[in-house]
Amino acid sequence: MPHRRPHLLRRGPAGSGRGAGVTKRSTFGPVVLLGLATAGLAAVAGNKTWTEAHRPTGSCNPADLPAGIVWSDFAQRSPLAGAVALVLLAAWGVLLVTRGKVRRAMAGVAVLAAAGYLATAIEAAWSLRDLTERKAAERIGHVAGCGEARVWMSDTWWHAALVAGAVAVIVAAFAVVLTPHWPEMGSRYDAPSAGDSAPAAPLAEQSSMDLWKSLDAGHDPTIGPDDTSGPSA
Repeated sequence: MPHRRPHLLRRGPAGSGRGAGVTKRSTFGPVVLLGLATAGLAAVAGNKTWTEAHRPTGSCNPADLPAGIVWSDFAQRSPLAGAVALVLLAAWGVLLVTRGKVRRAMAGVAVLAAAGYLATAIEAAWSLRDLTERKAAERIGHVAGCGEARVWMSDTWWHAALVAGAVAVIVAAFAVVLTPHWPEMGSRYDAPSAGDSAPAAPLAEQSSMDLWKSLDAGHDPTIGPDDTSGPSA
């Protein structure tokens, strides 16, 4: 049946701005969870050894080496990486419970910490390797037919640190962009201040629910707003 004004029954175009806002808000959970996960992995990997040492090859006779050598003792870790990883983890924890400019600032701190962690892991390929070689050389000494100990980066924790650092930088950068669109904790979760408390209604006008709320908030509902005498001695 034809209508004089068919546009009345026609559905208008969906609001693209609102849809984009909802999509950005929905990234809060996945981004924060991924950020915490990568920060946790970075903290674990940063406290593990990143180098491995093994006896020299070639014409070196193992019997000529000093007794009691434990090659795993020469493995080195990066104290700086462990400390930076804790900063990264703390930044994500603060970001989770803050809002506004403070939340975005914490996202920026997470970017800097993640970038520093990744740079530390990359630089360790030279510094920690050299340190491990020096430690092994001091222990082995000069043995005929033996060269320097074989040293390489750990296949497990050093590579895990590289992956965690790279992903942490990307996730933190996304957080900087998306934090203005994320949901925030309401102001009711803030610590109450003296100026925020409204004057209490007279006891006769308060319902039982109001009385329980006053008690739960730590107020004495039997004391009126003008009663400053306090409890009698």
